[in-house]
Parts: sequence; C-alpha cells; structure tokens
Amino acid sequence: MTSATLAVLALSACAGGNYRPVADTPVRIGPAYTIRGTTYVPAAAPAYDAVGYASWYGNESGNRTANGEQFRPGWITAAHTTLPLPTYVEVTALDTGRRIIVRVNDRGPFALGRVIDLSRGAAEQLGMKAQGHAAVRVRRIEPSEKDRERLRNGKPAASLAPVPERELQRLRAQLAPRAR
Repeated sequence: MTSATLAVLALSACAGGNYRPVADTPVRIGPAYTIRGTTYVPAAAPAYDAVGYASWYGNESGNRTANGEQFRPGWITAAHTTLPLPTYVEVTALDTGRRIIVRVNDRGPFALGRVIDLSRGAAEQLGMKAQGHAAVRVRRIEPSEKDRERLRNGKPAASLAPVPERELQRLRAQLAPRAR
C-alpha cells in the first residue's frame, strides 16, 4: 500500500470520533461532580418520579455525551443530572398530556428548576420545541426491548396514550409553587 492509501485508511478509522457504541450496557452511575458550585450525586433511583421543567438542546451535534456516545440532536435522547447512564424515562408534557419514552445518555441540565434537557428530536416529539421549555413529569421506566432497540437506533419508541386530565391537574398542582 502507498503512504497515501494508509493515510486515508487511518483518517477513515478516526471518522467515528472514537465514540462509544450506542448500547445499554454497561450502565454507569458515576461519582459525585460539581458544576458552578452545585454538587450532583448520581444514584440508581429506580423509583425516580419528578415534576419540573424541561428545556431542549441541539447545537452540540457530534459532541460526545457523558456516557461517551455521539450526540445526535434528532434522536430521542436526554440529559439528566443524576440518573444512571443510560436510563429510560417517560416524559409527560403537563400542558397537553402527551407522553414519550426517552433514553437518557448525557448529564444536565444545570439550570435552576430544570429536571431534564431533551434533544431536539425529543422536544419535537413531545411538542415543546417552539416554546423552548415546558412543564413536565419525568418518571423512570423499564420499556420493552423493542422500544429500547428503537431508541438505541435513533427511532422513537411506540406511541403512548395521553395522560388523563384529572392526573394532569394533580401533576400541575405539584408544580404550581416552583419557578422556571
């Protein structure tokens, strides 16, 4: 082989950016870390269920997520400060009751009152991209292997029925005293 051929082969091997393959194992909890004076302590949290605000991010295309995967803004992924990586959560928009399943593979958000940062694809699927943020419920779940596989391959999980209005009212009441 010529040196030019070897150089092309070497560069093509680097084209993947040395990212970790998209996989559900190993699950990483990770050590405590501090961002802007706030310490976050990752934990298993199998019963995680929180109400707060979601924002979305998408300008980091191609960057590495906290678990080493390539960030793909169109995929249905999210960032959370303390849940294990990866984790699956159900995110419910409290204004519409729309629910989606999201794969958490990154750390964030680091803004007061935000419980999750959604990728652009997740924000579009949830119907909150235009407003930039939304009141949400985030609940850890164990989806079917079929839904896990779809999310690992950049596709949305199966559609979920909307949350009934009575349940939405209960969840909104939990949010009322909080600021954005």
